[in-house]
Amino acid sequence: MNFSQMHERLRLELLRRIQRGTVSVSLLSRQTGIGQAHLSNYLHNRRQLSLQAMDSILAAQHLSAADLLPVLLKGGEQTGEGETYAVPVVSHATALFEPFVRSTAIQGKLHLPVGALQAIRSRPSNQRRGWQRFVAIRVSPTDALPMEPLILPDAIAVLDRHYNSFIAYRPSRPNLYAVRFGAHLKLRYLDFSASRLVLRPHNLTFPIELIEIDPDESPGELIAGRIALILNEI
Repeated sequence: MNFSQMHERLRLELLRRIQRGTVSVSLLSRQTGIGQAHLSNYLHNRRQLSLQAMDSILAAQHLSAADLLPVLLKGGEQTGEGETYAVPVVSHATALFEPFVRSTAIQGKLHLPVGALQAIRSRPSNQRRGWQRFVAIRVSPTDALPMEPLILPDAIAVLDRHYNSFIAYRPSRPNLYAVRFGAHLKLRYLDFSASRLVLRPHNLTFPIELIEIDPDESPGELIAGRIALILNEI
């Protein structure tokens, strides 16, 4: 990783923390002694930080350089069946908000055959293009009920965070998404109608749910990603 890449990943991490309300520009200015105007220009990608300023921010936010390194899909890990990719298993909050998965956020790794993810097509919004693409989440028994028998309790779902478009991946089949519902993820089929997201369950004994979209909000921002793969326990 070069300096420019680390510079950008720190900017995205700070924007994520500001969005979640854990830090503000004024607080960051007080913590580091860097002017608010300079920080604002940096966050809007209009100015860069010096190495010294980056060190100050990392110390103030209890970050290390290692926290900015993405956990990339790694080929070449040998199993009995050949090469695999390692997809990080993360919390719902990490899948929703973190462009790059920090090593401390990894709950486990899901090893998949090398070709399992390579052929998957993407349709990201501009904001998502720089995000780490594939992550996996665990599905609790309660979360699985509305999607049974497609998704069973304690399943693991692989999210493609480069697909937050409503365009059908396959014309004959509805897309299944992980969508933000409060601070949590729900796995549902989605429609967008009359400024509302329509969340449809697979199990029709459960109700359809609606999410109102603010006029200045894009519905794609609420989509963590398309479910690319489901691993149910047998």
